[in-house]
Amino acid sequence: MRHLIALVAFTLLPLMAQAEQVVAALSQTRVAVNANFDGSEILVYGAIKREDAIPENDPLDVIITVAGPEHVETIRRKDRRFGIWINVEAQVVGHTPTFYTVASTRALHDILPPLTDSLWKITADKRILPGMRGLPAREALIRLRKDADLYRTREGEVELIQDTLFNTSIALPSNIDEGVYTTRIFLVRGGQVIDSYGTSINVQKVGIERWLYNLAYDNALIYGIMALAIAGLFGWGASEAFRLLRR
Repeated sequence: MRHLIALVAFTLLPLMAQAEQVVAALSQTRVAVNANFDGSEILVYGAIKREDAIPENDPLDVIITVAGPEHVETIRRKDRRFGIWINVEAQVVGHTPTFYTVASTRALHDILPPLTDSLWKITADKRILPGMRGLPAREALIRLRKDADLYRTREGEVELIQDTLFNTSIALPSNIDEGVYTTRIFLVRGGQVIDSYGTSINVQKVGIERWLYNLAYDNALIYGIMALAIAGLFGWGASEAFRLLRR
């Protein structure tokens, strides 16, 4: 019972003492992906609203997370059979964000206790399939997305000026998926989240990319016929070009 009371108090304390609040904004809330898209950079900035003097007992820290749209993923394990590498096992790992980045004012292990991290699901370890921690499929998924620069941890890259103003930039790579990217901003003091703020970034294909994307999903047969026709046309064109060159 004592542990339960302590946990409830730990959870409700930030809600009862709203002495500091986040006021934040993004440099853009909509990203257009076209044929020339090579990534985008979003500036996250804001201030801490207070009615009293700045507390002096514990330093203030800011943590910012950006999570991409969630998809159900299938991880396949390859093995060598009869001299060739083939898929021998597949595992569905559930809904996972296609992009996830965490930025903070200081090292996360210095400002974020494990209990607070578990309650708010801030770091990738607590946010990405925590129930599958230690399983090969989960670890493989995280490793692959880190290698593709889709999962990032950027400690010490949030600038906090006089415990009042903060800013950082979040780089969205060129290989991001279309969808809504959820942004969360946390104020952390004394190992507790004292306030949080949420907003979103809408990433959407435009132009010919949007037309092809809609065609592939809404009219798969037409898309397939068109792809075969284009491939055949280019093949015929290359054959004719080589035939003329050989004359």
